[in-house]
Amino acid sequence: MHPPPRFGKKELKHKDNHPMREQHSVLEAFRRRPPVHPRELVGLWKGRGIPAGHPLDGVLENLGWFGKRFTPDMRADALLFWSGERRLVAIDPARIPLGLALRFHKVGRTRAARNLFSYLQRRLRAKGPVASLTTMVFGGVESAAMVYDDQPIVDHFRRIDNRSIMGAMTINGDGRIYFFELEQVDEP
Repeated sequence: MHPPPRFGKKELKHKDNHPMREQHSVLEAFRRRPPVHPRELVGLWKGRGIPAGHPLDGVLENLGWFGKRFTPDMRADALLFWSGERRLVAIDPARIPLGLALRFHKVGRTRAARNLFSYLQRRLRAKGPVASLTTMVFGGVESAAMVYDDQPIVDHFRRIDNRSIMGAMTINGDGRIYFFELEQVDEP
């Protein structure tokens, strides 16, 4: 189990569990964060989701998500997962049917999904980086963003502190946002 997100529980207070209110509350916390430059992201980052009423809340963690890796040439391993207890494997998001994942998200939180994903990891493996780092305007602020090569996804980033950033994953055509936190770690 991951510790709670670092950016402050007060920023995420809402009166009920209505998904749109949760989304709005976390989005406001994201917008208050300062921008980050793409070059500051180079390295390995351990991730954790920030619950905000998105269908993918809890899915990545259940499947063994580790985080992301950004390279000096502004490319990225967008989805790093544990393979066993010691090895990280980069997964190619183009091999994941995004529409099905969103539609059947509850299945993604089950033990059966975790076992199936573990079995399929070899077939889902990326042959190299699958996304690019750039700057984009989101919420009126220019900051680092990661654009997926073969999926309609952009991850927008803002700074939490010197070793942590907050991410907002947007999917073209879907108004919901998946929020996450990344903490910079040393390469294993």
